[in-house]
Amino acid sequence: MATSQDQTNRARALWLTCLASAFRTALACTIVAISTLYGPPSLRHQVALPAFSYVTVILIAPDATLGDTLRGFWLALYATIQSVGLAILSLWLIGPARLSSSTTALAVGLAAFVVVLPGEATHLVSKRIALGQIVLVYVIAFIKGGSTDAIMHPVHVAASTAVGVLACVLALLVPFPRLACREVKQNSKLLVENASERLKLFVKAFCAEDNASALASISQTKSLGSTATRLFQTIKRHQESMQWERLPLQFLRHSNVNPGDRLQGLEIPLKGMEMALSSTPSFPVGGVDGELKSGLLKLVEKQLSLNRSIPCEDAIPVPESKPEIDIRCLQTLQTIPQTHQDLPLFFFLFCISLLHGNLSGTSSGTTAQDKLVIHQKQEALTSCKQSVIWSNFSMKVSSKRVMAAFKCSLSLGLAVFFGLIFSKENGYWSGLPVAISFAAAREATFKVANVKAQGTVLGTVYGVFGCFLFQRVLPIRLLSLIPWFIFTSFLQRSKMYGQAGGISAVIGAVLILGRTNFGAPSEFAIARITETFIGLSSSIIVELLLQPRRASPLAKVQLSRTLGALHECIDSVSLQFGRAQLEDNQKCLKIHVEELGKLIAEADVEPNFWFFPFHSACYGKLISSISKMMELLVFSGHAIGVLEQNSQLLEGSWKGIMHTMECDLELFKKMVGSLISCFKEVTLIKSVTVLEKEGLDDQESAKSCDLELGKRQILNAFRGCGLEDEEMDKIISSYLLHSKEVVDKIHCQQSEELKGQIVLCLSALGFCISGLIRATREIEEGIKELVQWENPSSHVNLYEISCKMHALQT
Repeated sequence: MATSQDQTNRARALWLTCLASAFRTALACTIVAISTLYGPPSLRHQVALPAFSYVTVILIAPDATLGDTLRGFWLALYATIQSVGLAILSLWLIGPARLSSSTTALAVGLAAFVVVLPGEATHLVSKRIALGQIVLVYVIAFIKGGSTDAIMHPVHVAASTAVGVLACVLALLVPFPRLACREVKQNSKLLVENASERLKLFVKAFCAEDNASALASISQTKSLGSTATRLFQTIKRHQESMQWERLPLQFLRHSNVNPGDRLQGLEIPLKGMEMALSSTPSFPVGGVDGELKSGLLKLVEKQLSLNRSIPCEDAIPVPESKPEIDIRCLQTLQTIPQTHQDLPLFFFLFCISLLHGNLSGTSSGTTAQDKLVIHQKQEALTSCKQSVIWSNFSMKVSSKRVMAAFKCSLSLGLAVFFGLIFSKENGYWSGLPVAISFAAAREATFKVANVKAQGTVLGTVYGVFGCFLFQRVLPIRLLSLIPWFIFTSFLQRSKMYGQAGGISAVIGAVLILGRTNFGAPSEFAIARITETFIGLSSSIIVELLLQPRRASPLAKVQLSRTLGALHECIDSVSLQFGRAQLEDNQKCLKIHVEELGKLIAEADVEPNFWFFPFHSACYGKLISSISKMMELLVFSGHAIGVLEQNSQLLEGSWKGIMHTMECDLELFKKMVGSLISCFKEVTLIKSVTVLEKEGLDDQESAKSCDLELGKRQILNAFRGCGLEDEEMDKIISSYLLHSKEVVDKIHCQQSEELKGQIVLCLSALGFCISGLIRATREIEEGIKELVQWENPSSHVNLYEISCKMHALQT
């Protein structure tokens, strides 16, 4: 019932979003059409390129808020200064009459290089607008020749851009402004309600009396979890727009609060509860008595009523401080579990405490001293950002930025050159698609070019069909764009076409239905489709020449780097040294995992040609296991942080008490870390057959590996001798035994509340250790499958491969 209702709400929200986006885009295009077709003659004379006005609208208006349009206004102004100013100077020095196809392409390429060279210091929208202006200024100057005014022609291009930008701003104000602050406020409220509902279902599953009831509740949370992900992405997307809306109103409270970071704190404990329930072997959960169940249910009811009473001010429905919630029910467990089968119970309660902020190391309440520390950190972060911004404007140009600028320059220059050779009158249509679809990051070249071409054809055909039906009635032609805007709004959100295909489809229809006096629609359609094909082909050729490495081998290399970052994270798990280093390594690991995900997505859609097929399913399993380990390391950091803070309240030496447990962690790190390190090396192997020819025989390599590494007992997991479960049980049992000894030592020293916190944190850390070992096995199976896929004629034994690689290195 809840799932069907959630799907209905999601469909309704998607329809409303698409309709609103289509309405405002259509309104902005209507404003451009009225201005360029029915406006004063002086305005129509200045706006000589209404086509680019429409292009500017499509680049800014779809799914935009008022903050997006205000940002787009300043980005367009910056782009105009960057491109038109240089164009006026160059045209005045060279003279439009002296331009040829080659010199025009050269001028476009050089100007594009200057625009793209600053890298991330310039916004992507600003680059696209500037590149489009460059194409129009130089190509049209070459087409018109000596009749082109070297000063007024670039001014006309700037005026056409200004009309499109102003139309976007007006469209976002009618009938009422669509504020990013309001969007974030509404989605934040929905996200908190979503989290409360998932919390209720998790506790219901935890207290279930049979497996069927528990699985039913867990299945409902999965649908709610996908909705929460969508809401969180929407909030993150509008965060920058909020700053542009609040810029004129600096007196607003909490104007520097980042809602995404604060709301992310809701997702971490809920994800942990899901992991705990997934690891529970059967229901009802052992060790859960009636008192604990009733206490948890009351706790959830109080939390739900608290969330309903939270005032949604400044788009942040999560308060900085909240009333203390009675969690004495979580303190009833005062002993460490004896077996690892009981760890999910304690980990679930740990996540409950983490969610409510009642662990002393994670409390949401802040003292004056804490606020001072936070303020100092914010000042340090601000100064750091300022130094980064300052360095971006320096003359230190990295090779990566130079290569990106050179690729764009060459692509645009070749597109303009071949477009002008094919058709001088329509030559700019080959360069314009390349300019307005410029991407700062790596993308799937063939897929993006394919969807751009399909989108252009779809939009152009729709435009020709509309002109055929309403050729003499211009207002009806403009109205016929509304259903197309609605359709392309869905198209932009689809996996098949995405943003690139949707924008190409919109532009293709608008350029035909929104203009007059451009010739026969069918002839223009054929010419534009052909020129677009020329431009996209030039872009593909440049990508293949300057970026010959496919995403498949890059994904393999990135997998090895990700495993290396994972190894560093595991090595930094320590009770003695705290969580600081672990958190730093977690940030690095997150960056590597995100990059790996991008390369896997790109490799999955790139054509195989004569290359070996990409095993996307295996890579999907691997990144899923690595992500699971990353999440477990996050919880490990939370548990260690709480223990580190509580250690100050304990009598005696905390390091002395924790020495025996640290030995268990070292054994865990040696076993798991060594395996991850071996996986990192094995993934880089090119051929098992070549390795067998170059290496020693199996017995000699194994003996060499054992003698040099001294880790035969650690690599037993490779041998497949059935000792994996035994090794894991031995580590976990030893850890739990020593944890019990630690708890017994502090039994008479502190209160039950402190003892309950330490029990939860030590048990949570044990659960994470157990989960990390299981995820390491999953990675082992995935690596073995991947190597076997790449070497189908060879027998794959990871232990033997690792030993041979070590033997060759020595």
